[in-house]
Amino acid sequence: MAGSVGMTLLAIDGPAGAGKTTLAAKLESEYSLHSTVKVIHMDDLYNGWEDGLGQSLTDTLEKITSAYRAGKEFTIDLFNWHLMKFDRQEVIAVTDYLILEGVGAAQEVVRKAGATTYWLDIDADTGLKRVLARDGAQIEKEMRQWQIKQSTHFAADKTRENCEFKLTS
Repeated sequence: MAGSVGMTLLAIDGPAGAGKTTLAAKLESEYSLHSTVKVIHMDDLYNGWEDGLGQSLTDTLEKITSAYRAGKEFTIDLFNWHLMKFDRQEVIAVTDYLILEGVGAAQEVVRKAGATTYWLDIDADTGLKRVLARDGAQIEKEMRQWQIKQSTHFAADKTRENCEFKLTS
């Protein structure tokens, strides 16, 4: 539970293609029947391919979790993958549930904020196939590099080991 009663912070992490967005959508659908819910996708927060899992993401997650725990609305910068830059902002109102989903969503700063954390497992080849089927073969080179970066990130952060719930897709 987050700092305020009735506010719950969830983080869904794991390798690309594991089904994080699908799980987040299912939780959002279920919780929204009786509560307010917001899903924030890490894809909207990454600073492109090169610095997606860098300090800027950690800083952004710190800002998000601090504001959420304090029961305050906050603003996030959204990345435009076609223009390869941040080009707009979104104000996030206080909700009963805040779901962070994507590679890097359950990193240490989020876990320390009291998030309930989920890890979705998938082998690298299956994950790559799913992502390319969804987003197109033109990103294969970037995705192969991303798989290396996410593995490095997960090992340093010990994300899988520290998530409360582990699911296999």
